[in-house]
Amino acid sequence: QVQLVESGGGSVQAGGSLRLSCAASIYTYKGYCMGWFRRARGKEREGVAALDSDGGTRYADSVKGRFTISQDNAKNTLYLQMNNLKPEDTAMYYCAAVPRSYCGSWYDPRLFPAWRWGQGTQVTVSS
Repeated sequence: QVQLVESGGGSVQAGGSLRLSCAASIYTYKGYCMGWFRRARGKEREGVAALDSDGGTRYADSVKGRFTISQDNAKNTLYLQMNNLKPEDTAMYYCAAVPRSYCGSWYDPRLFPAWRWGQGTQVTVSS
């Protein structure tokens, strides 16, 4: 069973950085695509970044060049390094996992029910 626990959210000023962490159950990485998603108030949940089990990464256009997804297999932890944060990055951020066969369409909201989700961590960026 997949278990995911996020941490690392907080409040920062625009231009600042945060690193989110997601502690995952030991078997999560095997055959899974790992992802970060976010949901801003009044908006739909959207994909931020995804990491396939073969190491391939994918990013939403809005965060390319600013965010980096990575994992530490020894620590069973997924990360999202967020640099040059903007007020529009303010949202609840969720770690999630899905069988890797879905990774090619990781951003597709129609597939969101297939993902297993963490409880989320809030990121607030002030101008």
